[in-house]
Amino acid sequence: MAEKDNIGACRATEPIDFVIPWVDGLDPSWQSERAKYSSLESSGAEAKWNAGAQRYRDWGVLKYWFRGVDKFAPWVRKIHFVTWGHVPDWLDTANPRLNIVRHQDYIPEKYLPTFSSHTIELNFHRLPGLARQFVYFNDDMFPVSPLKPTDFFTHGLPRDAAIESAIHLTQNGIRAEIDDLYIINANFDKRKCRRGNFFKWWNPLYKGKLIRSLLSLPYGNFIGFFIEHASVAYLKDTFEEVWAKEETKLDETCRHKFRTPGDVNQWLMQYWQFASGKFSPRSTSFAKSFEGFDKFDAACEAIAKGKYKVVCWNDSPDIENFEAAKTKLANAFERRLGDKCSFER
Repeated sequence: MAEKDNIGACRATEPIDFVIPWVDGLDPSWQSERAKYSSLESSGAEAKWNAGAQRYRDWGVLKYWFRGVDKFAPWVRKIHFVTWGHVPDWLDTANPRLNIVRHQDYIPEKYLPTFSSHTIELNFHRLPGLARQFVYFNDDMFPVSPLKPTDFFTHGLPRDAAIESAIHLTQNGIRAEIDDLYIINANFDKRKCRRGNFFKWWNPLYKGKLIRSLLSLPYGNFIGFFIEHASVAYLKDTFEEVWAKEETKLDETCRHKFRTPGDVNQWLMQYWQFASGKFSPRSTSFAKSFEGFDKFDAACEAIAKGKYKVVCWNDSPDIENFEAAKTKLANAFERRLGDKCSFER
């Protein structure tokens, strides 16, 4: 009989893996290879953002992600650490729960080398030995409070919050989100999706954010989703299904060496899980993302006190004194995760 946890849902019986990509933007070999293809990078606002210091600078806090997993999610079967080739010198590469995966180990050769997060993410289903159930973290999303398998999966379905919300036209990555929605609306009928999974769309766990879905009701197509920039639970099957049905668009995206207008991104997979009903509702207070220097102190406090289960500090170009901020962030992590873990040498 399935074991029960303290929220009364069936405990996940399948293994769950974590996936985290990482790039060392200071690696001279990586910089040299990137420079060879820089002429292929698109111009405009997106290219400027991609080239900004905030995209690659090192806050020196990656070890706290591993400490958070070790302390707060010891049940994770395997961590797939995705890298261009570099590995932090403090990381214990012999840890049996760690799978270090280079781009050439899973991304088809025709897409390599790549400097696009879209290509890296859209091919996750090809990771060798990846569990059917996995959770994707960026390297700025940290577990800071105890996690249970049922925080991410129940009854074989990913946990998430399906909240329809109009696209904010000022947000980064907007073009990819629009292209994601074109595909979703071409494959799914919004009204049928909502009727078929009524309580997944109108769930009290979403609290006040339900007003966003309510305001979206008059529109016949999906017009966007509220996405907290945080870890996402995925089924490997979802990636395989979307590739089978939309290979042309995914192939086009993956052939771009850099993020390019007209790409889709991994949110497409999350949206697909919403539209197909392959998810289980989860509270919107599970995770919190902070971006902008005016939110920096709040981010540090949330980390130090473990206010949420997952906290994201999304680097921002408006930070004036990076070194001082870097030290303050590290101090916040030390208060919460000061002990060395099994993933460190």
